[in-house]
Amino acid sequence: MSHWLLKSEPEVFGYPDLERVERESWNGVRNYQARNFLRQMAAGDLCLFYHSRNKTPGVAGVARVTRAASPDDLQFDPASAYFDPTSDPDQPRWSMVEVEAVCAFPTLLTLETIRALPGWETSPLTRKGSRLSVLPVTAEQFEAALAAVGLHADHL
Repeated sequence: MSHWLLKSEPEVFGYPDLERVERESWNGVRNYQARNFLRQMAAGDLCLFYHSRNKTPGVAGVARVTRAASPDDLQFDPASAYFDPTSDPDQPRWSMVEVEAVCAFPTLLTLETIRALPGWETSPLTRKGSRLSVLPVTAEQFEAALAAVGLHADHL
């Protein structure tokens, strides 16, 4: 199993929204490196759900990949802000996965706290200028994030 971090703006789609809908397509990613990470995800992989671009950014909970990468449906929808008229339906440029809510964190695990956790010093998340919306997370980083809010992977 691999671990990931998915970023979303909470005013657009936050962890409470994922809990409400239970499962959601993680679509609209328009960065090639982030797309390639989506394509590496497998059903069962666990993801830290990160709230970005808000007053206090941080991890709000854990999600699980329920469906591996498939063509992003929004790339072919002319009414979507994520429409890509150059994407070929026979060889789609963009991918998405489906995720489900697993567990909300009892408190937001802030970026400030994450920076001090073991293993996170090498993460693109803690480096200035990193704006990827999908990032790989090591097992050590994932466990450290859970432990910081009093959780353990065995209880997910």
